[in-house]
Amino acid sequence: MTPSDAPLRAAVFDMDGTLVDNMVFHNQAWVALARKLGLSLTAEDFQTRFAGRKNEEILPELLGRALDAEELQRLADEKEGHYRTLYRPHLKLHRGAEALLSRLRAAGIPMAIATAAPEGNRALVIDGLGLRPVFQRIVGAEEVSRGKPFPDIFLAAARGLGVDPSQCLAFEDAILGVMSARDAGMPVVGITTTTTAVQLRQAGALWTLPDFTTFPPELEARLFGAGG
Repeated sequence: MTPSDAPLRAAVFDMDGTLVDNMVFHNQAWVALARKLGLSLTAEDFQTRFAGRKNEEILPELLGRALDAEELQRLADEKEGHYRTLYRPHLKLHRGAEALLSRLRAAGIPMAIATAAPEGNRALVIDGLGLRPVFQRIVGAEEVSRGKPFPDIFLAAARGLGVDPSQCLAFEDAILGVMSARDAGMPVVGITTTTTAVQLRQAGALWTLPDFTTFPPELEARLFGAGG
């Protein structure tokens, strides 16, 4: 059996743009903050350069200078509060995610979330959708020293599940997130909510899907066995 057809024993999900199709609201909040600060930032700029990184990494690069802790927290809180206000009325799982999570749980496949989202945003999605009992491990940005594209957060998720990264299937929507999971040694499914299939494959995704409703046969077999 080669690594390309070895069974997969766990699943690790990014949250924003993957489990929930919410990145348009993040992008709107970042663009609004940038405009208020007199900066030019498009949604595409954010998605390509920053999606998946921690706020303390994004803000100094966005402003082109160092920020003290108070200013960093103030700007991050402003952006995240605006995002939550925008997204809260639209909160729901991405297409097919609820059925997939139920299927993974029934099959005894452990699951983790690996997300750069701060605690307030995690609570909105995870608790708002009742997902906390579904996941054995939830890894947030504060638990690792480096955000995506570094592999730290996916490696922490694999450690938390007690599964070798090569046996964890990662789900990601962002270029930097795919690179992070790939460099952690995980096979990656790119979800095309925010980024094209071509870009996700170039970043290292082995499969690309618009949502969770249908899996390629070879992925189905690796995750659930030949009988599906």
